[in-house]
Amino acid sequence: MLDGGEQVTSVTLDTGRLGRIDPASLTPGTFSVHAKATSPIPIAAGDQIFSEYDLDRPVTAVRLDRRGDIVLDLSFAEGQVGGGTLGYILSRGRNVQLDLVYTITQNAPLVVHGRPLTIERFTQGRLVNPEVDAFSYHTSGSGMKYRLFSPDHRGGKRPLVIWLHGGGEGASLPDNYYDNETTLRANRGALGFATAEAQRIFHGAYVVAPQSTSFWLEDGPRFAPLILEIVNDLARRHDIDRDRIYVAGCSNGGYMSLKMTTTYPRVFAASVPICGVVESLDPGGPVMITDAELAAITTPTWLVASRDDDTVPPEANTVHAHELIPGSVLSLYDHVIWNGHQFPGHWSWIYVARNDPSDHGTHIWQWMGRQRR
Repeated sequence: MLDGGEQVTSVTLDTGRLGRIDPASLTPGTFSVHAKATSPIPIAAGDQIFSEYDLDRPVTAVRLDRRGDIVLDLSFAEGQVGGGTLGYILSRGRNVQLDLVYTITQNAPLVVHGRPLTIERFTQGRLVNPEVDAFSYHTSGSGMKYRLFSPDHRGGKRPLVIWLHGGGEGASLPDNYYDNETTLRANRGALGFATAEAQRIFHGAYVVAPQSTSFWLEDGPRFAPLILEIVNDLARRHDIDRDRIYVAGCSNGGYMSLKMTTTYPRVFAASVPICGVVESLDPGGPVMITDAELAAITTPTWLVASRDDDTVPPEANTVHAHELIPGSVLSLYDHVIWNGHQFPGHWSWIYVARNDPSDHGTHIWQWMGRQRR
């Protein structure tokens, strides 16, 4: 999982059953890989989908894993076309999980038990991402889908982190598309809280990622009780400490994080709205979170944004909210840069997913973990 979203970084061939393969017979040229990625739903004439592709994937290395399976490492990089698993449909404003077809061609024989072998055909298996696969699938009583990470059970009550996705990761029900996938595959927002580092800091936390049936900004007051329903159900069924429930989200989800704390002021121990929407993104549109609501927030709040965000203007939204929310903390970056790659300014959630924001020497995950309702 890259900071900019999920990419296929390798292909594993189930060859362990063939017997001992001579590693000397494996080179990056032994196999060729072709990848085709298409939308799972029809694209209307004149519409656009970004990141479909039909191309060769360069093999950078080939190796045998512990099971004797051949692993083809593929070229990948932030922003590289041809490795992503999601496509963005412009008219819907939604990401969809692309249908991937990988074609493997063997260019030279393997040496197995001293004899040359050419594999006649390959059958494609499933997409594997250990970080994403660690989250189980669920649907609430009201029909809202969500993914859940459960910590190792070592006894005692555990905190709960709620991750609220951006606008591109909701469902597109006019197309009957509600996948419960893009919430985790589009960015590391929820995944960051499930890492070993975060789990150590939170002393083992549940992480839940609900998926909107559209987008949170469409009707925050309607979605708020549906999210709370999931929270309450999880608290009943799991060893969750109700005094340590944290809500965080990006963009649409940043708005929804604020909406949850204005609607339920006594539920959350802390809130982390990232590049969240306060003012309407449409000129002349209604204010999404009023000044009075912001000023009345009592939940400890840490806001994050980047000055070069040209999707949700930071001054009118994040900075404005910080000025009104009593005692709030603000991390305002100049750009979104990680590992030397500059991302769009709207993608400031990358910093939170890497526990980068800090205030007087305290990083954001540690700050969250110290808060109690």
